[in-house]
Amino acid sequence: MISCIGSSSLILQPIKFHKPFLNPSNFFIKTPITRTLICRAESSETNNPNKRNPLKGKEPYRKYPRRSKYGTSRRSILKKTLNQEQLNFTTPISDDPVVAIIGGGMSGLICALNLEKRGIKSTVFDTGVHGLGGRMGTRIIDPQPLVFEHAAQFFTVSDSRFAELVDRWLDKGLVRQWDGTIGELEVGGQFTPSTSSAPRYVGVKGMRALADSILSQTSMVNVVRPCWISKIEAFNGRWYLSENGKPQGQFDAIVIAHNGKCANRLLGTSGLPMIAKQMKALNLSAVWALLAAFEDPLPIPFEGAFVKGVDSLSWMGNNTNKLFPSQSSGPQCWTFFSTADFGKRNKVPQENIPNATAERVKEAMIEGVETALGVPKGSLQKPFYTRVQLWGAALPTNTPGIPCIFDAQGRAGICGDWLLGSSLEAAALSGMGLANHIADYLQSGGSSPDEFSVGLHQEFQPIEGYDIGQFPSVETKEQVTEPLACVK
Repeated sequence: MISCIGSSSLILQPIKFHKPFLNPSNFFIKTPITRTLICRAESSETNNPNKRNPLKGKEPYRKYPRRSKYGTSRRSILKKTLNQEQLNFTTPISDDPVVAIIGGGMSGLICALNLEKRGIKSTVFDTGVHGLGGRMGTRIIDPQPLVFEHAAQFFTVSDSRFAELVDRWLDKGLVRQWDGTIGELEVGGQFTPSTSSAPRYVGVKGMRALADSILSQTSMVNVVRPCWISKIEAFNGRWYLSENGKPQGQFDAIVIAHNGKCANRLLGTSGLPMIAKQMKALNLSAVWALLAAFEDPLPIPFEGAFVKGVDSLSWMGNNTNKLFPSQSSGPQCWTFFSTADFGKRNKVPQENIPNATAERVKEAMIEGVETALGVPKGSLQKPFYTRVQLWGAALPTNTPGIPCIFDAQGRAGICGDWLLGSSLEAAALSGMGLANHIADYLQSGGSSPDEFSVGLHQEFQPIEGYDIGQFPSVETKEQVTEPLACVK
């Protein structure tokens, strides 16, 4: 029965079901339905806020339980991800294949560079608004300007393949050795300098400039940024990528060169269950970064220190002395990193950090600096500029210990520092390894995929290193210097 009063808003009342009966000829359930639809006119009486609304405060009718915003529970999502049907490309590889690389950090950029060396085109998709690089981030604050390395602080070299790449960067003036004093700082100001003679390297104009320069000489690499690939779909032997429904091209193979929850969601319905399983086995730490600029130089006799015994602090580094060694006056820009434990306890959505959390973290980290230096609370020179940033998926805590992962059936691979450790060198070696592996596969015509699949069942082992990464050549003296006592 339909009853109408006026002709404006519609209210649908609950459906009333009668007892069903079974039709033996086709086994369909036939259910006569009676529905009451009430039409109400919009009037001053209806819109009167002082008039009682009979529906206000009542739960809308639902025949089924409410679903989560993802459509099901997190446990079900994980189960669905790992139980999805495996893709198996059988179509021939095109004569001029193109690879999509999702992520423009060190591993993704080096992968693109080495694919070009093998004659293979690629497109790098990166979310960076200010530039490429991922954790090779340099933040410049105008108008002074203030320059901060707010992610990777420096890198070392232990592998000949990476050394060859770094030598080319040195020849082009992109990197230089960092000869400033670094070491370990114990609570109370006990500083132990590093004794290693192995060189440490930094970008001449910051790490981000190094990232931007990696592809400056390429002609077969296309870069799309800022772009957040939200979906990957396989169709007719090719991968189709999209950003929030907007097509971003079709490719013969894909590379996942980033990690964390975004990569997990991307792989959730990709048809790559073995890759998804390996990615989900990865554990990542959370680390806070505090950028602080001081009007006058801090009288501290080192440029960088790994901090020991302070809950809120794992590293402190002087960006100004490191990047501009000839600058003797003016503001000093420091980067402070928290411990992973502190980051975990104070973790919030990094895209929307509450002001109260940011202030609490800043105060705790400044107090940690004073504790490490052995000076009274509140005695440290107050910075005139501060900014906190949370790296929610900062660094890996476990690794499969292999250069790359590649699923030849699905024509998809993974590269990143976490596959070999936790350093820029590890990221570069992973990108090199995957690029050469994909090139070998594509140039073989895609035959014998079982022979080219690698790393899909590798077990993970814990990573040992500092909370801000691994630096194989960094060592410290056994003796301890006098406590610091001149910080103002």
